[in-house]
Amino acid sequence: MLTTTVDIEMLRSGVRDLCGRFPSKYWREIDEKQEYPKAFVDALTEAGYLAALIPEEYGGAGLGIMEASVILEEINRSGGNAAACHAQMYIMGSLLNHGSEEQKRTYLPKIASGEFRLQTFAVTEPTTGTDTTKLKTTAVRKGDRYVINGQKVFISRVLQSDLMVLLARTTPIEKVAKKSLGLSMFLVDLRAAIGHGLEVRPIRTMMNHHTNELFFDGLEIPAESLIGEEGQGFRYILDGMNMERIAVAAECVGDGFWFLDRATTYAKDRIVFDRPIGQNQGIAFPIARAYVNVRAANLMRFEAAGKCARREPCGAEANMAKLLASEAAWEAANVALQTFGGFGFAAEYDIERKFREVRLHQVAPVSTNMILSYVAQHVLDLPRSF
Repeated sequence: MLTTTVDIEMLRSGVRDLCGRFPSKYWREIDEKQEYPKAFVDALTEAGYLAALIPEEYGGAGLGIMEASVILEEINRSGGNAAACHAQMYIMGSLLNHGSEEQKRTYLPKIASGEFRLQTFAVTEPTTGTDTTKLKTTAVRKGDRYVINGQKVFISRVLQSDLMVLLARTTPIEKVAKKSLGLSMFLVDLRAAIGHGLEVRPIRTMMNHHTNELFFDGLEIPAESLIGEEGQGFRYILDGMNMERIAVAAECVGDGFWFLDRATTYAKDRIVFDRPIGQNQGIAFPIARAYVNVRAANLMRFEAAGKCARREPCGAEANMAKLLASEAAWEAANVALQTFGGFGFAAEYDIERKFREVRLHQVAPVSTNMILSYVAQHVLDLPRSF
């Protein structure tokens, strides 16, 4: 099991060894069947990697976001897809930082052991998108219960999770002094909710991502499901969002190195006109440029993770890390596909699968344009654009 004394290089090696038990063929078959990689996630859980952020007193390893990001990076660098389980890393912050002691003692040990999965975070809605403060899903207090009504979309791994963190409005927006107030965070037991006020409709996407549309129709949950104070949910999710951006940046770095490893090896081995194609600058230079950009994005990832671990403001760094890493990974994906030529489109080489997976991160969990808007306003002090 994972411990607090873990060395980063030993951590990398351990994750890499575990991932070696799940070769490309495994991920290819999972992708073809649109299945959830349960065996892989179970192996990660058993090894303690998905409990990295849970304190030792609750059965976890008590590590930080830096170590968690390395775990996710290595999964993707090994050719896997950490999106199947990454939410259990960054969602954890909501419960750790704002949950009651009773909630922590009830749920964290079972999450650490794998008895419960907490891998889904319900925020996005069809009509509001990134404008989170305008979300329409409501939670109305009635005695010792909250009644949930509304709709969410692109909420991933709902059918593969036992617990879900939900953001809903508890005070109408017209009745709050500031639009970010009046939103509350809840921990929902999906085993009791699905079919009893919560309907889940899977959405087929271009990659195997297990995302869904959710419909809440009079779902009743215990008042004890509230995380932290009522009305403070928007403030709570910001911590989780920064951790999410760092986690995704790390995955993109892993993807970038995976593409570059494949492209470099193929460019050395592929002989055309009696010499390796990597001898041609038209092949070599794009690979080299992509490598430089992945390395640069990796540095920003570590800066963001370091500030987050020290509980320093890290919104700018987390957003910039996600932008740089997602763009660097996408550049590496295009370079790899171009290097492989026609073979890059063949499923057996895995380039096309990873190509589809990495494209998501230009859009989610936050789009490139939204990051640029954030940097312009909050870092450069330019006028707000929306």
